[in-house]
Formats: sequence, C-alpha cells, structure tokens
Amino acid sequence: MPLTAYRRALPLLRIPFSVYLMPVFWFGLSALRQPFSPWRAAGVFVVLHLLAYPASNGYNSYYDRDEGSIGGLRRPPKVSRELLHLVWLFDVLAVVGAGFLSLWFAALVAVYLLVSKAYSYEGIRLKKYPLLSTAVVVVFQGAYTFLMTQVGVAASLTQVSAPDNLVLALVSSLFLCGSYPLTQVYQHEEDARRGDRTLSLRLGIRGTFVFAGLALAAGAALLAATYLYRQEERHLLLFLVATGPVVFLFGQWARAVWQQEAAADFDHTMRMNQVSSLCMSVAFALMLLW
Repeated sequence: MPLTAYRRALPLLRIPFSVYLMPVFWFGLSALRQPFSPWRAAGVFVVLHLLAYPASNGYNSYYDRDEGSIGGLRRPPKVSRELLHLVWLFDVLAVVGAGFLSLWFAALVAVYLLVSKAYSYEGIRLKKYPLLSTAVVVVFQGAYTFLMTQVGVAASLTQVSAPDNLVLALVSSLFLCGSYPLTQVYQHEEDARRGDRTLSLRLGIRGTFVFAGLALAAGAALLAATYLYRQEERHLLLFLVATGPVVFLFGQWARAVWQQEAAADFDHTMRMNQVSSLCMSVAFALMLLW
C-alpha cells in the first residue's frame, strides 16, 4: 500500500531530532530588544522545526542511504522514493507557510532549503568537502538561522543589523562550529565508505573533541563579552548556570573517549545533543521572561 510506504519513510524526516536545533531559534528571539508577536514566533518555529529542518534531514538521508545509526535514529529504515515525495511536500509547506509570515522570510527559507540540497545532492554534495561543508552548516544553521528567525518575527532592519546583534549571530555560528563535528564523531567508518571526508574524520576522534572544546569556549567567551557590553548581566548568569551541566557532560565524555575511543558512539552523542539542546534552549527562553 502506498500509504504504508509513506509511513515507513516518515521517520527519516527525523522531526524529533530537528528539535535539537532549537537553541538558535530561542537565541535569536532572546537577542531582540523590542517586543515581537508570540504568534509570529510560533509560526516561525513551525516553519523551521517542523517543516524546513525535517525536509533537509529527509533529503540528506535519501542520498546518504545510511545503514548505521544516524542523528535521532538508531536503526534507520530503508530509503525509498516515497521519502523524496515527503521532502518535496515539506519543502513546499515550509516556503508557503513562511510566506504567510513575510515574503522576506519565505525567501530566506527557500535559500536555506536550496543550500541544504546542495549539501546532500550527489551531483554537488558539499558534504564530501570537510571545510566547505562545515562552513555551510556553521553559517546556515548558525548565524543565518539566527537572523532568519528575527526576520520571521518581523524585527526591524535596525534591530537585525545592529552590530551587537550581528556579534551574537556570530556566536551562534561558533557554537555550531563546536557542536557540528561532534555529531559526526561516531560515523567515521560510514562516512569514509561513502567518500565523505567530514571535518571530524579529518580531525580524528580526539582532535574532534579538542576542536569542539576550543570553538565552544570561543563562542562562550564572545557571548559573555557581548552580554556585558549590552549590560545584560542577568542573561549571562542564566547562560552560565544553565550550561553548567553541558560543560560537565562534555568533560566527562571527553575523558571517557581519551581512555577508550569506543566511547565516541551514538548513545553518547545523542545524550550530548539532548542535554545541550535542552539546557541552552531553557537558558535563552528564560531570557525572554527575565
């Protein structure tokens, strides 16, 4: 039955995994100093996290054809043509839904979706170039999404282009620069088999953790400096308290990997994603209230 085939393909959109990207959404909103519509923010969330990100996930899965664990799925189902149909449907819904909020937002979402296709499509496949693929992910899932979220809630050009806001957008990219290689650390064998020379594969397992730690520390330092510049000491305090568990977990995981590299596995990676996403989302969401 065709409907059954679509149901089997649906998990490859990895909608729950898309929620791990929530911190950038909340971060973008928390950086705004002028009020915005909660309804527009909800619309932006639906477009990005329930439509655009799943479409990108599904398209990537279609061309990766993973046999081992992937982000959010321990045992991914077989890829089928129906998955591509779902991707196209979600693409259209994302752009149309964004259009109801603003044409500029729709244009930004469309560009994001096109870039995500170039990342995975076998004829281009930016993913196989370690530095280029990292730059694309870091920019488009970081600063670009940060600013796109603000455009979606109708923030003024003055707010979006303010120097301190652009620095915070850069911070979001630094955080992505640290976290992105960690999501690849357990897939070295499969990436190498496909010919995808990912950044984590180039760095090696231990090198990935060193690189991630440096990038995350740089992002945190720049964030702290910017909050102090904006006289938002309470925001800095919230961030430090909420991300304490993330720092602890990362340190514990790194120590385990140094003792035995097999600890760089799917379970540890997913737990790191879950804890960091939850803690950072809570921190940035609370900043909207305090």
